[in-house]
Amino acid sequence: MKIITLEEHYSYAALKEDVPQTPTRSSNNPYMEEVRVKLADLGEARLADMDKNGISMQILSISAMDESLVKEISNEILIVKDVNDRLAERISRNPDRYIGLATLPLRHQEEAAAELERCITQLGYVGAVVNGTTDGLFLDHPSFEPILATAERLEAPIYIHPAPPSKPIFDAYYAGLPEETSQTLSISGWGWHAEVGLHALRLILAGTFDRHPNLQVIIGHNGEFIPYCLDRSDMLLSRAAPHLQKRLRDYFLGNFHITTSGYFSLPSFLCALQTVGAERILFAIDYPYSPNAKGRGFLDSLPIPKDQLDLIAHGNAEKLLKLHV
Repeated sequence: MKIITLEEHYSYAALKEDVPQTPTRSSNNPYMEEVRVKLADLGEARLADMDKNGISMQILSISAMDESLVKEISNEILIVKDVNDRLAERISRNPDRYIGLATLPLRHQEEAAAELERCITQLGYVGAVVNGTTDGLFLDHPSFEPILATAERLEAPIYIHPAPPSKPIFDAYYAGLPEETSQTLSISGWGWHAEVGLHALRLILAGTFDRHPNLQVIIGHNGEFIPYCLDRSDMLLSRAAPHLQKRLRDYFLGNFHITTSGYFSLPSFLCALQTVGAERILFAIDYPYSPNAKGRGFLDSLPIPKDQLDLIAHGNAEKLLKLHV
């Protein structure tokens, strides 16, 4: 079975040999040390892991936890172009196995729109990734309109991926617990899924898809809590938003795709499947934060018809991203 995975990560160190190979977290954390090594590899080891688990292609995006990139953000436009150029060169070595989501200089919106166009039309990228908020702003802020308009015109989906919260948010909601507990609660244990769900709802409520009806957005982790909450959110928020042309659920079912990244739970998956349908779900593993073997085992275990499995494993990605694999 052909398998395309949508939310697979690399680090800047994977592209630039002169970036020091220092851990993103304390080397006393064996899990993060293993992740760091795998993030920095786009070569034989990663390909061998893909082959072992039957992964046909990875859609690559830069890790939101990549501190080596964040440290260089003072030259954001130049650094982002360098990231995109270097990844395109690495993809060209294995074009049948890798393809990219563009990184954008989001603090410079006009330049970000131009970089998105360059990445799609010249470098062969299939969309862009946005990691969390930008200086506390969600994509519904009017300053991001050039990026959204360009993405719609180019039919380039935007993948909204979570990122660690800003300090005020962390202090208000997550502080006061043992250090590692607070940190994990604020990110993968809860916080960033709630934030991306909020990000998606804000885009709808701001009228983004009335202005850009063909814009497509991807969110991970079985829909970032939204499928579970959609009926109630639709009932209450549709009533509170008479300025919208459609009901909230209609935007979610028409302008969003969701992926399975890192959520290998059958009840969660079935909730998403019953809410959005197989045509809106894309398979993702969240490598290397989640192992390929675990993701593949979950995919193989799904109690769904083969036609739905084929859509989720590769068909939906091929259609949405215009892939010819």
